[in-house]
Amino acid sequence: MGKDFKFTSESVTKGHPDKVADQISDAILDKILAQDPTARVAAETVVTTGLALVAGEITTGCYIDIPRTVRETIRDVGYVRAKMGFDADTVAVLTSIDEQSADIAQGVDQAWEIRTGQDGELDGVGAGDQGMVFGFACDETPELMPLPISLAHALARRLDETRQKEILPFLWPDGKTQVTVRYRDGRPQAVDTVLISAQHRPETTEAELAEGLRETVIKPVLGPWWQPTVRVLINPTGRFVIGGPQGDAGLTGRKIIVDTYGGYARHGGGAFSGKDPTKVDRSASYAARWAAKNVVAAGLASRVEIQIAYAIGVARPVSIMVDSFGTGKADDTQLADWVSRVFDLRPLAVIRALQLRRPIFLQTAAYGHFGRTDVDLPWEATNRVEELQSVAVIDPTAKAGGL
Repeated sequence: MGKDFKFTSESVTKGHPDKVADQISDAILDKILAQDPTARVAAETVVTTGLALVAGEITTGCYIDIPRTVRETIRDVGYVRAKMGFDADTVAVLTSIDEQSADIAQGVDQAWEIRTGQDGELDGVGAGDQGMVFGFACDETPELMPLPISLAHALARRLDETRQKEILPFLWPDGKTQVTVRYRDGRPQAVDTVLISAQHRPETTEAELAEGLRETVIKPVLGPWWQPTVRVLINPTGRFVIGGPQGDAGLTGRKIIVDTYGGYARHGGGAFSGKDPTKVDRSASYAARWAAKNVVAAGLASRVEIQIAYAIGVARPVSIMVDSFGTGKADDTQLADWVSRVFDLRPLAVIRALQLRRPIFLQTAAYGHFGRTDVDLPWEATNRVEELQSVAVIDPTAKAGGL
């Protein structure tokens, strides 16, 4: 990253079809967790013209009205008129739900370490699946996120706000944003290009849309990053009336790069929405972000990526890797040791530390899961800084990095 380059990230509004699916899945999860905090939930949603299908595996002793939850979520997003091609009151809702596999459940209920006598003192559940997750943080923004994705999310949030408050009454729910940032010596220097595609009423003119978005969305969001030299592209096709699930089928978990770091950091491949916290795709990704953010906040690196890997049914991670991209106050092996000493990354320990058995997940289903300043997310807390600093007894010969 220590060079000159341009980097681009995108975000989407609440009305984007994939995000409609994510919100439905997380609304179902939240309603179940509100009644049954230990429920096992893997809710997958498909939305298309006139149809919402909810499938997956759910094990719980409580009851929720899934069709009603689906319609409430669609209505909250803003699809309330048939002319939009998707309407909360007329959409058909189908469900196909089974219980969690008993083979998986036995490994989650009691970790391999306990079942095999490897660790009789272990208090924990096994990971709900194998796989690896990544957490990332950097000092480009106050929220310790890469600038391109932070700006893209802010634009998407403002686009939704101007629609919902009827500041720009010609907007409809679907929309996408994209921001290209120019870097010099690995640091953001200027915003190069902003792209917004916004669904609108049929009678809206290109000039009306462009003027409204430039003055009401782009300039206020960019703030000090706005310059007359910024290239602005608004609805480059010339028209965006057919949108939402009518224009493109939506699926839960298809916006995993939008959900994380906008492509600036690596991704383990697992989606988040609709999954209860025993699924390490979700909970361990939150823990990895929590750890990475605290490392940067503690001044131990200016940019850090943490990988955690799990085996299904096993509580302890099979590996923890840290990459500080040459910015660390110590070598990466030492940083990984400090992280493992301060953060207990077993699934149940993560669930308890971050209080994840609560209905807090619907609010993450739009505008990203990390770097949020509009909602209170426990994995965004920098509450382990002092502990990290206390274990970071730095060898005077260790490299200082780029801090």
